[in-house]
Amino acid sequence: MNKLLIYLNIIASISCIGLATKFIALPFIATQIYKEDYKTLVFQCDNVMQNHLIAKNKVNVDKSEESVKQLHAAEIGLLSCNDYDAMRKKLISWGLTENDLAQIGLEAIEEKASDVRTFVKTHEIKY
Repeated sequence: MNKLLIYLNIIASISCIGLATKFIALPFIATQIYKEDYKTLVFQCDNVMQNHLIAKNKVNVDKSEESVKQLHAAEIGLLSCNDYDAMRKKLISWGLTENDLAQIGLEAIEEKASDVRTFVKTHEIKY
């Protein structure tokens, strides 16, 4: 009976260590390793999406050859968002939550926005 209790305690201890590793240590480690890279990718993808929206709206207003070329260039630029998406999935697999990633994303945009005008331009969506 005593051996059974010892084995159960060992199993419980290993389980606690495993859970602590998964839910505390791994997200912390991933944040320390990938946070700055993720911030860069967030900002780059945000800018590319904004440029794409502007180019798309320009084509809707003025369907010139130049505006169509700019739209195609902006669409190619959207490929950089693939790196952002891959990093996002990697961080989620390491245990970060959507809220963690949203917080890091906000930090990235706030750090890159050197003044209020840049900050407003970054968040402004033109229809």
